[in-house]
Amino acid sequence: MEAPAETLADEVVTLRRWQPRQLETLATVAGDSAAHLGAWMIWATNGYGRREAAGFLEHTARNWAEGKTYDFAILAGDEIVGGTGMIIHPDRIEIGYWLSRHHTGRGFVSRAAKLLVDEAFRLGAPEVEIRHDENNVASGAVPARLGFTMIGDEATEPPLAPACAGVTRIWRLKRP
Repeated sequence: MEAPAETLADEVVTLRRWQPRQLETLATVAGDSAAHLGAWMIWATNGYGRREAAGFLEHTARNWAEGKTYDFAILAGDEIVGGTGMIIHPDRIEIGYWLSRHHTGRGFVSRAAKLLVDEAFRLGAPEVEIRHDENNVASGAVPARLGFTMIGDEATEPPLAPACAGVTRIWRLKRP
């Protein structure tokens, strides 16, 4: 499968491949929202700073080169407001997302997810999957809004972020 475009956009958000030069911004945005994000995402449970951002940027560059994952900054105008990405599986593409605590409730994630869904189907994926903890109602609203079907639940392997119930909801959308 070919790699996705490094920039995707609609009239409100732009997704841009993460770059090493964004280290300080990523550390600041995710760090400022670590308590908000850490409730749901284990990677932010103990805070998020420059070291974690550097590790992520190194990891994502390697995975992009290897065709495993494709991670993007979500921008509203020129401001980074969160992150999103694609995980490549043999039979589908999984997408995930996060937003800073200052930018929730504005539709940015739904728009970002729609851009990734369209790109996944352009790349030939037969279906796209979104997973979230059953307690994370806001994350679950995104696939519901985009026409995904919830296909089931599965137990989440520890460690779990503090707000997580330990049950992962699985949503899928088949290629039109």
